[in-house]
Amino acid sequence: MTYTAIVLAGSRPGRDALAEQFEAEFKALIPIAGEPMVRRPVAALLASESVGKIIILAQQPDRIADVLPSDPRLSVQSSEGTIATTMLNLCHDPAQQWPLLVTTADQALLEPATVDAFCNRASGSDLAVGVVERVNLLRRFPQAKRTWLKFRGGAFTGANLFSLGSPRVASAIELWSSAENERKKGWRVIALLGPVVLVGTALRLLSIDEVLARLGQKLGLSVRAVRLSNPLAGVDVDKPEDHALVEAILAGRA
Repeated sequence: MTYTAIVLAGSRPGRDALAEQFEAEFKALIPIAGEPMVRRPVAALLASESVGKIIILAQQPDRIADVLPSDPRLSVQSSEGTIATTMLNLCHDPAQQWPLLVTTADQALLEPATVDAFCNRASGSDLAVGVVERVNLLRRFPQAKRTWLKFRGGAFTGANLFSLGSPRVASAIELWSSAENERKKGWRVIALLGPVVLVGTALRLLSIDEVLARLGQKLGLSVRAVRLSNPLAGVDVDKPEDHALVEAILAGRA
């Protein structure tokens, strides 16, 4: 199955302190190992056997296009003010080619093998979410600071990899949009599934698979978590310490 990859390279409303710290026009252009950050996940997608064309979405498409390699599979398009609105527009576009693989410009350590592993295991589901287990990531990078969602059987962080099988996932995006401005989006979405699921998750009575199964039942979709063994998939660049860790990894110091 060949995916259309979507790279979210837009900016959230308001000032971006991280971009300002690195004197970048916006986050996707923050330098990582001497090149604009957005180039790194794009390069991984270009090298993946699972990806056909790649669409980069940003509010400043010309500036993003300026730093990307010349490749006929790449296109840069304008995004909306929020991620949810941008993704809903894709769902409602009759010309859109499915399935979609969605990632972000700050996934600077993304590797082609990780992309292929995720796509292979996500195949057949309406919605799949890439996750990395805490014990796996901290074994390799004990200094990493991530946001962890704790379930029966393990704690997980997101890998910024999502598989969307068809326009039917619009209902899931609408649900997620209600928590889009919250830093810990996962807990907000879990709370929307009702008090039983929220309490069951908080007390670690439910596994991540059980929670996503409840989400799927609510939305009428097949939803699954794809556990990724590569701990690099769980490290993105949201904070200065993330940037330092990524630079150290790429330089062989971590």
